[in-house]
Amino acid sequence: MTDGRSWEGNWRVRVYERIRERGYDSLTAFAEARPAVSFVALAEELGKDDVAGVQILSGLFAEAERNKKVTRFVRDLFVRELAECLPEGWPAIVDDSNRFDVAMPLGSCSAHAPETHRERVSQAGDALLAHPPPAGWRPLSPDDELLRTLLPDEEA
Repeated sequence: MTDGRSWEGNWRVRVYERIRERGYDSLTAFAEARPAVSFVALAEELGKDDVAGVQILSGLFAEAERNKKVTRFVRDLFVRELAECLPEGWPAIVDDSNRFDVAMPLGSCSAHAPETHRERVSQAGDALLAHPPPAGWRPLSPDDELLRTLLPDEEA
């Protein structure tokens, strides 16, 4: 966790300088090279003491809006949250022993999704609970077939 220095100065400039130093021209390209890695881990890679996960999330959303790929961003949000909270994949059975583990990434996706997509995210979470994916399912990219079914691109 950062000690508050992540908000000092122009953090956006700092983040983009760091991704360029690593050979990427966008935060999206940097993140896509690290599929299923949490926002916090991405931030720590860019600056353990002065970059926060929420800054990465914010930057990725801004790029997605500019590139008209917000739904893909939302699917990526699912991938990263599910990987962090369910590292072994979707449980065979959702019961009292793991209900919180399943609810946590779904709630986090809902909370962090852009307002324009919150209803769709909620419906996707409901669908996963009503019709669970196979045990061990763990999407590795926003192009996961099940995620694309639950959250199809706007253009589709």
